[in-house]
Amino acid sequence: MLGKLIGVYLGRPFEGWTYERIMEELGPINYYVNERRDVALRSHHLVVTDDDVSGTFAFPRALADNGFPKQLTSEQIGQAWLNYIVEERAILWWGGIGNSTEHTAYLRLKSGIPAPRSGSIELNGKTVAEQIGAQIFIDGWAMVSPGNPEQAAYLADQAGRVSHDGESVHAAKLLAAMEAQAFVERDVQKLIDTGLAFVPKDALIRRVVNDVRDWHAGDNSNDWERTRALIAERYGYDKFLGNCHVVPNHALIILATLYGENSFQEAMRIANTAGWDTDCNAGNVGCLFGIRTGLAGLDAGPDFRTPIADRMYISTADGGAAITDAVIETQSLVAAGRALAGAPAIAAKNGARFNFDFPGSLQGFHVHGGSPARLHAVELSNVSGHSRTGERSLAIDFRRLAPGRVARVATPTFFDKEVFTMPTYQLVACPTLYSGQRVECRLESDIDSGPVTVRLFASVYDEHDELVQIRGEAQAIATGSEAVLSWLVPDTHSYPIFEIGLEIETSDPRGVDGALYLDYLTWTGAPDTILKRPDDNLSTMWKHAWVNDASQFQTRWEGLRVTNGSGLGFIAQGSRDWRDYRVTSQITPLLKSAWGLAARVQGRERYYALMLDVGGRIKLVKRDHEETILAEDRFEWELDKAYTLELRLCNTEIRAFVDGREVFSVRDEDRLRLQGGAVGLLVDTGSISTRAVQISPL
Repeated sequence: MLGKLIGVYLGRPFEGWTYERIMEELGPINYYVNERRDVALRSHHLVVTDDDVSGTFAFPRALADNGFPKQLTSEQIGQAWLNYIVEERAILWWGGIGNSTEHTAYLRLKSGIPAPRSGSIELNGKTVAEQIGAQIFIDGWAMVSPGNPEQAAYLADQAGRVSHDGESVHAAKLLAAMEAQAFVERDVQKLIDTGLAFVPKDALIRRVVNDVRDWHAGDNSNDWERTRALIAERYGYDKFLGNCHVVPNHALIILATLYGENSFQEAMRIANTAGWDTDCNAGNVGCLFGIRTGLAGLDAGPDFRTPIADRMYISTADGGAAITDAVIETQSLVAAGRALAGAPAIAAKNGARFNFDFPGSLQGFHVHGGSPARLHAVELSNVSGHSRTGERSLAIDFRRLAPGRVARVATPTFFDKEVFTMPTYQLVACPTLYSGQRVECRLESDIDSGPVTVRLFASVYDEHDELVQIRGEAQAIATGSEAVLSWLVPDTHSYPIFEIGLEIETSDPRGVDGALYLDYLTWTGAPDTILKRPDDNLSTMWKHAWVNDASQFQTRWEGLRVTNGSGLGFIAQGSRDWRDYRVTSQITPLLKSAWGLAARVQGRERYYALMLDVGGRIKLVKRDHEETILAEDRFEWELDKAYTLELRLCNTEIRAFVDGREVFSVRDEDRLRLQGGAVGLLVDTGSISTRAVQISPL
C-alpha cells in the first residue's frame, strides 16, 4: 500500500513528461518534486486525489459488496463502477467517449451495456481498449491474493475487462500475478516468469517483456538509460495510437523492475525518471517493490513515508470512506484476502479507527500547524509497546513545554480549502466525525515525563470557512500513568469538523520534557446531529460535505433544494459506521416525480429508501443495483406540500413513517443486507426541498 502511494505521489507532478524533459527540467527523480512544480500545478499538495489511488482501492470493494465470491465477475465489478463513480466528478479522467477509455466504458455501463462488453475491442475499437487503465488499477486484486497468482490474474482479468481489452488486459494480468507471487518470492526473473504464464504466447506484451529482458541481460554496464532508449525506439508512444497506450508504459515497468534489482529507491528513480505515465508506472512498481522489499526496503533510503503520513483520498460516491489512510485501507484488503482464503477475520485493537499497529504508521497525525511529524519541540513517531491490546503506539515527544505553550497533534476528518486547487481530479468526500459522536482514546505517560494535562479537541469550520477549535474536558496525567479520554462532540451547528486531535499543556513554570503514547483513538455509531444550511448563509464548506450526484444542489432559498434533470439523483452524507439510527426530514416535492428519503447509503446504487412516486404509491425499497420492493401501498401526495418522512433502522428491522404515522415495518434478513451507511435525499426527474435532515442513534 505504501509503495503504491509513494510511487503515485512521486510521479504525479510530471505525469506525461518525456525522459528528455524530465532530465532537462528536474534531473533524476530521487525525491518528491511537488514543491518545485508549484507554479505549473497551481498547488504544492503532495497528497492529492488521483485515479491511480481512487480506482485501485474503490473497485475491490466489489468483493465485500457481493459477499466475497470466489469467482467475482466482470459484470459485478462493472456494477461497482456504477455504484462508486460520480459521473464527471470522481475517480476517472472525464475526457469524453472515444478519448478517455474509462469514460467510454462508464458511458457504456450507464447505457445498460454490462461488462465485459462495456470495455471490449468489438464495441470500442482496439485503440481505445488498449490504453493503460486496466494495468493501473490492478494492485488491490494482487494484495487480496498473497501467494496466489492464479486468483490475482483472474481478478485482474475480470476487472480489466470492464473498461479495456487485448494487450491492456494481458499487461494487467501479468503484473497482478507478479505482485501476488512477490509475497512469497523475491527473485525478479521468477516473478516475471510467473506473470508471463498468464499471457498468450502470441501477445505483443510477451514480446515486449522478452525484449526488455534480453536488453537487460546483454547490458554489461547495467545502464538502464541505454535500455530505455531501446524501448523508446521500438515501443515508444509514437508507435501507438491513443493518449496513453499500455505497451510503452508496461515496458518501463519491466525496465524499472529489472534494473531496480532489490532496491525500492532505485526502482522509483528509474520508473519516474524514464518518463511517460509516471504516476501510473511508479505506482505499480512501488506496490511490487513494497511487497518484495517490505517496510525495511521502503525505509532504506530517503524518508518517503513521513511527508505522506499514510494519508490518502478515495474519491467516490461513498463519501464517508474518502478521507482515509494506508492503515485503514490495508486492513480492508487484509479482511478481503482472509475472507477469500476462508480465514477468520482479525481486528487490531478492537477495530479502533486509529490504532498505529503497523510499524511506522502515523495515520495522518501531524504536529498541528507544522510538518507531518515535527514542529519546534514536538515530534511524532511510531514505537513498540504502550498498548494493552496491540503491539505499537504513537509517541508524542515534547520538549520544554511551558505554560501558555500548547502542543497539538491532529489528523484530518475532512478536507481543507486548498483541496480546490488540486489539479485534474475532484475530491468527493464527507466528514468522518460529527456532532453527537463519542470520541475515545487511551494514553500512557512516559516514566520520565513531567505532569501535563491533556484534552481532546476538534477544528471546525465557522461561518467564514475558517477553522476554530472546540475542546473536551482537560485531564491531568501524572508521570508514568495512563488515562482514557472520552468526549461527546458538541453541536457544531451543521458546520463540518475538519480534524480531531489532542492538546497537551503544563502549568509548571520550569517547563516540562516528556512523552505521551497514544494507544488508539476512535469513535463509533451514528451521530446525533442536524444536517442543514447554517444560519449565516455565508459559508460553503458545509455544502461540500455532501456527496452531490444530482444535476443541481442549491442552497439559496428554503435550505436544501435537490434537482435532477433526468433519472434518479441524490445528495448524501455520512459513512458506513452509521448502522442503527433514525433519520427524519420534512420534504416538499416541487415537481411531479419520484422522490424520497434514503438510509444506509453506500454509493449511487446501494441504499434503503422510502419513496413516493407519480403513480400515487409509497414504497420501501432496497437498491443493490437492482430495486427490490420491500413493502408498498397507495399514498396520494401533492406538489408543494411538505411531508415528514422518517426511517428507523435497527439491525435487520426497518420502519418507515410519514407525518408521524407508521406506514411500513419490515425485516431484511438477506445475507447481503446493507448494515450501515449514509443518509440521503432522492429525486427522479424533478425537484425537492427541505430545511434539514436530522439523524439520531437508536
